[in-house]
Amino acid sequence: MSNYKSNGLLKGLFIVILFLNSPVFTSCSLKNYSSSINYNFNEKSTIPDYSNLDYWAAHPLKEDPSDEVPKDLQNQRSDTLADVFFIHPTTYTDSKMAMGWNADINNEKLNRKTDNSAILYQASVFNKYCRVFAPRYRQANLQAFYSTSDSAKESLDFAYEYVKKAFEYYLQHFNNGRPIIIASHSQGTSHAARLLKEFFQGKSLQKQLVCAYIIGLPVFTDYFSTLKPCADSTSTGCFIGWRTFKEGYEAPFVAKEKRKAIVINPLTWNMDTTIAPAKLNKGGILKNFDKVIPALVHAQIHENVLWVNKPQFFGSIFLTTKNYHIADYNLFYVNIRENVGTRIKAFLKK
Repeated sequence: MSNYKSNGLLKGLFIVILFLNSPVFTSCSLKNYSSSINYNFNEKSTIPDYSNLDYWAAHPLKEDPSDEVPKDLQNQRSDTLADVFFIHPTTYTDSKMAMGWNADINNEKLNRKTDNSAILYQASVFNKYCRVFAPRYRQANLQAFYSTSDSAKESLDFAYEYVKKAFEYYLQHFNNGRPIIIASHSQGTSHAARLLKEFFQGKSLQKQLVCAYIIGLPVFTDYFSTLKPCADSTSTGCFIGWRTFKEGYEAPFVAKEKRKAIVINPLTWNMDTTIAPAKLNKGGILKNFDKVIPALVHAQIHENVLWVNKPQFFGSIFLTTKNYHIADYNLFYVNIRENVGTRIKAFLKK
């Protein structure tokens, strides 16, 4: 990796968000993509032209942070046998909503934040076995998830239309019958679930679905009719979900949920509620993207969420939060990465 320091590089990583004022946590080195990514768009139409690569946060025809591989994993051979369509989480968190309910897709600062957080630390997990496609879209502001107003709902619907347009463009111009993985986090999962309903469930495209990693928001048991949760590590045509919290913590908003959510343990890839020991955790990614930390946490399904122990690493003494939402991918990075390959191979054998 090239050596340079990017201001705010790790703002999307949960350790830095939690401890932004701590001298323990500083920016890591990452290749400078400024020469290959144009953040100054001139698109005037309501829906962008997805033939323009600048409207993709990640795309196999350009260099972007989804191409990065942690140093500890760089000796592994890549074989992109499938495609992943990744829908990034909310990075438009401005409480004043300076851009309104939906982000400006042309906002340079926000796009850099997205690329250097979610695309680097989440979308990159798929690059060993997949071509990575991640569209820019007019994401709803974080407040949309805390408001019951019509405007909040409309902002999520509006964001989904961008995701849908990008997916349609991908299907028409890039898929060519290749196996597909749908992946997402947080707000991205709300859009991914809709995408799966509209394009896959009960449709011919479901035959191309390896699986869906729809993580960070609850997927209730009654949401899909024919699309089922994955039963084990080799199941295909199914979906996977979890939300991560410190063991023993009962989040008030989770306690209010009246429906059962699907939770898959990423250390066992099933819904067994016994504790999966930390020795099954092949490695997480924290502050330093280059460093893989094995046995970072154990994991146990508890009702609608996944419980883990407090991660142990240099500086973890300052970790006081009990909601590990923003680390849903990071804590199980290598397990997800390897499971992608396992499922693709199982899919191709079928």
